Amino acid sequence: MEFKVLTVGDVVGGPGMNRIRRSLRYLKRKCDADFVVVNGENASVVGITQDQAEDIFDAGADVITMGNHTWGKREIATYMDDCSRILRPVNYAPQVPGRGYGIYETKIGPVAVIDLIGRCNMDYGPDNPFLMIDKILKEIDAKIILVEMHAEATAEKLAMGYMLDGRVSAVWGTHTHVPTADAQILPKGTGYVTDLGMTGPTHSVLGIRPDLSIAKFRGDIPNRYQWENGPTKLEAVLFTIDAQTGKCRKAERVDLNDENTAQR
Repeated sequence: MEFKVLTVGDVVGGPGMNRIRRSLRYLKRKCDADFVVVNGENASVVGITQDQAEDIFDAGADVITMGNHTWGKREIATYMDDCSRILRPVNYAPQVPGRGYGIYETKIGPVAVIDLIGRCNMDYGPDNPFLMIDKILKEIDAKIILVEMHAEATAEKLAMGYMLDGRVSAVWGTHTHVPTADAQILPKGTGYVTDLGMTGPTHSVLGIRPDLSIAKFRGDIPNRYQWENGPTKLEAVLFTIDAQTGKCRKAERVDLNDENTAQR
């Protein structure tokens, strides 16, 4: 029996939220996905509100993952304590609100989702994700285990993928907002992609107006980031997993944009 997991790249600002509301349920149906994980840490560009999280759930997400902008909207802290379906990185300091992994009941039984954050060029001095994941896996008794690695460095994501190969069903990267072309099955049966990409403005610099990013790199007077308007995209990867073995059978991009339909 197959179990299909749709994983959606970082939702950026108002355009990204509109795209999720408009397209996520459609893509879920088109892919015949059984379970959907969406990275929502940039829904407000920096952080996410409770209303935005609930909109993402209403659009079809089963779990929302976060990253280095988890606390961009401080109001989310209480919500994260109350809602088991929104995850912050598990290797954050233990005193912060929320949870870093969850086990969710599905039609094929329990499915675990773990949210990790890398340490290269990241804030908050998170614990070592490579050591933390070993501890977490000892606590989980689920056939299907899904791991998000929210990290800047491609090498850090790849290293995590290979370390977990054969131990979890899928590992995907987020954070850099640029989709990578390496969706694959690793040698021991784990689905992998270095970065899902993003959901938001198509003609932008990681979702932000290009002129604002250009000004920053030129050294001009700093200006508050604003998202770009215009056409949007939703970038995602679909993992097809054997429900009995937990091994991944297929990993494929299923991106949407305003000029095409789902590509499989």
